[in-house]
Amino acid sequence: MKKGLILSLSLLLSIAGVAYGQKFLNSPHDFTNSEWNISDNSCSVCHTEDGEGHKSVKQPLWEHNYKEITYNVYQSNTLNAKVGQPTGISKLCLSCHDGTIALNNFGGGLQISKYIPAEAQIGTDLRNNHPVSFVYDSKLAEEDGGLYDPASSESGLGATIQQDLLIDNQLQCTSCHDTHNLMGNEKMLVIMNAKSRLCLTCHIK
Repeated sequence: MKKGLILSLSLLLSIAGVAYGQKFLNSPHDFTNSEWNISDNSCSVCHTEDGEGHKSVKQPLWEHNYKEITYNVYQSNTLNAKVGQPTGISKLCLSCHDGTIALNNFGGGLQISKYIPAEAQIGTDLRNNHPVSFVYDSKLAEEDGGLYDPASSESGLGATIQQDLLIDNQLQCTSCHDTHNLMGNEKMLVIMNAKSRLCLTCHIK
């Protein structure tokens, strides 16, 4: 790895560490002091320094292993969205949360497998979970009738739903969950859900 890249990454991680502060420390994704973490930091469990992670899922700096899993996805007669297999960041979230891969399966090394706690496991049957990896756009909002237009409706975070919560116009796990706990909200939510506030960001009813 080039020296300049190492220095740039170190600076980035230092800045990120300051930004995360106490909100990331001791959060569910802070694995720094976990007995199974063979690295010297929490970032290396998910991220690689050389950018040569699993590029097939088009997520940079991804280190944690994943499997090609076929999930039972959410289906409903009243659902207008076209929901397929999880993609992108949701696929990466599931690489731990479906319970099929050990938390310490990263960096090419694996000693005694340590899996995510049962209470945090979603499993491979996603039919009882909110659908992910589907296009949420103005067309879907119009067809559904019960959703706000993401292109023009405010998210409550400073811009529109499309800008703040969607990835490539798709709703993913990170649309609702704050992976690095920057907001410091309960259950690592991007918006507190008191009085269904998070739900009502997108759903009219």
